[in-house]
Amino acid sequence: MSTSFIRTHVHPEAVASALNFAELLRRALLACGIAGAVLYPAADILAAMRYPGFTYRDQAVSELFAIGAPTGDFIVLLFSISSVAMFLFALGIWMSAGGRRVVRVLAAMMALNAVDALVLWNFFPMHMRGVEPSFTDLMHGLLAIDPFLVTAIILAAIAFPGRFRWYTIATIVVTTALALSAVKYVPAVAAGNPTPWMGAAERAGQYANNLWFAVFAIMLMRRRNVPQDHGTTAADLQRAG
Repeated sequence: MSTSFIRTHVHPEAVASALNFAELLRRALLACGIAGAVLYPAADILAAMRYPGFTYRDQAVSELFAIGAPTGDFIVLLFSISSVAMFLFALGIWMSAGGRRVVRVLAAMMALNAVDALVLWNFFPMHMRGVEPSFTDLMHGLLAIDPFLVTAIILAAIAFPGRFRWYTIATIVVTTALALSAVKYVPAVAAGNPTPWMGAAERAGQYANNLWFAVFAIMLMRRRNVPQDHGTTAADLQRAG
């Protein structure tokens, strides 16, 4: 079908309606980023409260769904819903790209981050402290490294200038420092030894990432998306009508 045919036969109101629907869908998908960002820490806090003897300050999030943990089923369900919401958020980012390749790659990284998390929650829980590590613990550690998220955040800093860029850079610095500070606790967790303040440090970094998701979603929702195409535009169609 030629561009001239589209310009002549497509009614402007139909185009406007389609564009309005696409914009509503984009905003709904972006709102999933806010929902997922809120659900993750809420699930973490609720699960910690339901786990007798669990120390929110000193123990890792992963211990809430470790093999044999009483809160495993509860938190895996909620974390999985959060990850599905983040996958939908990635689709909203893709729709917000406006033809910009860097933003589309960012969206792909966010989608892979969500898939990584879903696999970790559902298939590779760690063992509880003091239990001999096995293949599931190895995979848990590898999936927890998750290069997709940090790549996405770096791409966001590149793609969006201004105050958001500086906020993103600050988030990268803070979360990286907190993640590195938690690495020293890995041998103690495996040995079943105390890990004072490990949980607080880990959660501070994870919650900072979730705050970034919500801020990013709000920023994109405030921007009116103008799709780029290489032929017909809404203005063309309106002039044709």
